[in-house]
Amino acid sequence: MKSVFRVLLLVSIGIALLPSCKEKKEVVKIVPDVNVVPAAQQDIPLYVEYVGQTYGQEDVEIQPRVEGWITKILFKEGDPVKAGQLLYVIDDVQLQNKVASAEANLAAEEVILDKNKSDLARVEPLAKMNALSQRDLDAAKAAYDAQKQAVASAKAMLDNARIELSYAKITAPVSGIIGISKVQIGDYVSRSIGQNAINTISSIGAMRVRFSITEKDFLMFKKKTAEGKNMKGVDIEMILSDGTVYPERGVLDFADRTIDPATGSMIIQAVFQNKDRLLRPGQYVKIRFKADEVKGAILVPQQAVNQLQSIYRVFVIDDSSRIVPRGISVGMRTGSNWVVTEGLKAGEKVALIGNAMIKPGIEVHPVDMQWNYQPADTTATKQ
Repeated sequence: MKSVFRVLLLVSIGIALLPSCKEKKEVVKIVPDVNVVPAAQQDIPLYVEYVGQTYGQEDVEIQPRVEGWITKILFKEGDPVKAGQLLYVIDDVQLQNKVASAEANLAAEEVILDKNKSDLARVEPLAKMNALSQRDLDAAKAAYDAQKQAVASAKAMLDNARIELSYAKITAPVSGIIGISKVQIGDYVSRSIGQNAINTISSIGAMRVRFSITEKDFLMFKKKTAEGKNMKGVDIEMILSDGTVYPERGVLDFADRTIDPATGSMIIQAVFQNKDRLLRPGQYVKIRFKADEVKGAILVPQQAVNQLQSIYRVFVIDDSSRIVPRGISVGMRTGSNWVVTEGLKAGEKVALIGNAMIKPGIEVHPVDMQWNYQPADTTATKQ
């Protein structure tokens, strides 16, 4: 009897609960927050960047001009030297002997010249008195004139011998920093063709930087020059190997006369002042300067652009706060930003990619974000 009563009770409770199960559940609509930024518009400077190498204002190689053994080295490698300073001394015994021989030869020729002069002085009055023939007078004059030329030749040989003797003392041709000596005391040097330089002096008051540009860039620069833009007046920046910008600005100096057919490039030279002597020849640096400017460029952050191979698109927030994918064309990158050439207008809001809630067509809650679109000290590169 009790079991029947319990069954009836449970059935009654179940019937009482049936209406509550039939009630409809409420659907809660979730609108995700999405970070958005407005597309910016501004003028973008277009910089070009090249790798270059530094050279001294003058890089003068020291070559021996006479043969012999090095007897003295009168400088410290890597130190500054002044023009005319004595650097090397070559054994000059043979050269001194050449000078002595040339001096003796000149003296002998001068003695003969004095004799011929005296002979001519005796012959001339006798020829006037017809005591000697005109032939004798002509012979005396010829002998005297020939001997004058022999004396001149002997003097030239003596001068050459003295010049060669002076070459035994090698002096600095310019002021600058002298490098590591390729010879030491006791080494034999010669003046043969193809002989390597024994040292190099670099004048570093100003530094030359040479870099290669492509033929395409050369034609672009020539076009700018034809349009009245003086490329020689452009300030050149130098970036050192540690990433710092060299404090002095340079100027374009010259372009090589030819384009290398093997590489399709041309050598350009810029000049930088080196007041602090920070630069030395042989450094590898980057050269950067403003080559052009893009007027009214449309900019968006890099994280707002979705790239799939060569296809670019952004997610635009429309007036209904819905996400609309849109294909765009891009030009160059400046810093962490893209320049959009087609498909987007200034002021349109684009979503920042990376949010997993972003799906085409969904409604979102735009959250305006601040972003720095100023390309301060960056290089715009073409794609």
